[in-house]
Amino acid sequence: MSRFVAVSQDLQDQEEAREEDEAEQANPSLDPHENRQHNQIQREAQALASFLEDNDMNHLVLSDREKVGCFVNINDLETGWVVSTINFYLAKMPKYTGWVLSTINFYMVKRPEYIVSIITMALAVLSLTSAAPSASISTNDTLKAKVKLGSGSLSSCFPNTKSFGRISMTVAVNVSRFEGITMAPPDPILGVSEAFKADNDEMKLNLGVGAYRTEELQPYVLNVVKKAEKLMLEKGENKEYLPIEGLAAFNKVTAELLFGADGPVIKQQKVATVQGLSGTGSLRLAAALIERYFPGAKVLISSPSWGNHKNIFNDARVPWSEYQYYDPKTVGLDFEGMIADIKAAPEGSFILLHGCAHNPTGIDPTPEQWEKIADVIQEKNHIPFFDVAYQGFASGSLDADASSVRLFAERGMELLVAQSYSKNLGLYAERIGAINVVCSSADTAARVKSQLKRLARPMYSNPPIHGARIVANVVGDPTLFNEWKEEMEMMAGRIKNVRQKLYDSLTAKDNSGKDWSFILEQIGMFSFTGLSKSQSDNMTNKWHVYMTKDGRISLAGLSLAKCEYLADAIIDSYHNVS
Repeated sequence: MSRFVAVSQDLQDQEEAREEDEAEQANPSLDPHENRQHNQIQREAQALASFLEDNDMNHLVLSDREKVGCFVNINDLETGWVVSTINFYLAKMPKYTGWVLSTINFYMVKRPEYIVSIITMALAVLSLTSAAPSASISTNDTLKAKVKLGSGSLSSCFPNTKSFGRISMTVAVNVSRFEGITMAPPDPILGVSEAFKADNDEMKLNLGVGAYRTEELQPYVLNVVKKAEKLMLEKGENKEYLPIEGLAAFNKVTAELLFGADGPVIKQQKVATVQGLSGTGSLRLAAALIERYFPGAKVLISSPSWGNHKNIFNDARVPWSEYQYYDPKTVGLDFEGMIADIKAAPEGSFILLHGCAHNPTGIDPTPEQWEKIADVIQEKNHIPFFDVAYQGFASGSLDADASSVRLFAERGMELLVAQSYSKNLGLYAERIGAINVVCSSADTAARVKSQLKRLARPMYSNPPIHGARIVANVVGDPTLFNEWKEEMEMMAGRIKNVRQKLYDSLTAKDNSGKDWSFILEQIGMFSFTGLSKSQSDNMTNKWHVYMTKDGRISLAGLSLAKCEYLADAIIDSYHNVS
């Protein structure tokens, strides 16, 4: 039976979706994000109560209400705690107001029984006016919020207090509705490039972002891409919308590139292929499919893995855990730990695998180890989920880099594969990739494709056309295709030469006897150096080498001329920084 038996045609699911919506409205519940929000507010309320008691503030009374532009009609208050809390917020804690305001309506509708939390939020609204008591309050340029809070539930929360009735508050304040949105932390990978740009040292190196550079460390546009774009201009092609599933010619050649034009799953039309927004967007679309049709299923991610994997599944609200992959003692693959964790995973889990050139370690299983991985996944009835971002770019061979995926497909396993053309065609900014779902039959593949389209429609409607046409022209034209393979071999060859030169420099300069051979055993554009966070910081602070804090370096951003300088930095950081 197909693993995707629950996936039906688009129209057949609409009635079900409507019923689910009605059920949710009738029985609203807190999802995981809302639970976190609720728990945070509860913690704030508890901390506030402790503060008032510790500082002997329970005797305070409300004053100067008119001066701060608010009116509070107190018929009877639940407790003196509420009064002193209002006064405290008016005087001391205006900064917590914005985010509270944004959640008041949510709690009133979703969880009216959490009356204590609602009171706490309303009090924070009052506090905003205390931030600028002399400001002009006008009904034409201010936000008006009205909150009415019933009694009832407070008696059960505070059994030793008296219940007096109702509080009614009306507040007029100058405030951004987005006041509660905090500053997000910088992206750990893209933030490296920003720091690099701000550094003026002439020896600086940017080894953070995985983008190919020439020996002169300049961005490279493939010649075959330029030729494909020239053909597109000559044809005078339009810029009309693509179908939701993308460009048909692109989908055809990309599936054939991955599984082989003569592969059984291609000939039997068992592959559902939908053009995605590069690898990230394709992974996100697959995550949405998992969330909708495999509720509760867990995704297992290698430890470590590409940093965005966890973000993608968190955003899609798909649970995940990690399986062992990297062995810091050998700076190699922890194969036994990997197999043990896959065996221990709940049956029917999705196992996220890197098809080739594992990011960030550069450590790939051997062909024999891939066979064993496939055996265990089949035994446990798991679903393999490949991320293929470097096909042809790792070894220089498109077929060799797709061998792991083809192994699983040839076994008749159903699987998911996300593809990207950012690296192997240098189409970083075009955001071109695909999600492929290999199914047990052509009929199942058609249904899965219909649901992928349904998921894509509210996400981004339809994908961009420029990169899709480039890929279709290059892969679909025998002459351009052969030129592309030659350029891939050249790019992969340059990275291999840099890898060898770095190893030679390390072994020549380091007299400690440390074995640096793991660098040669890794593959692709990355090398996992084994450096700790503090050692990586030393690389940046002392040597101006910018890299991610897990010790990963991008060899694609290194030149032969700077290998010795990098070796000096690595040796110093490894031996002199704990």
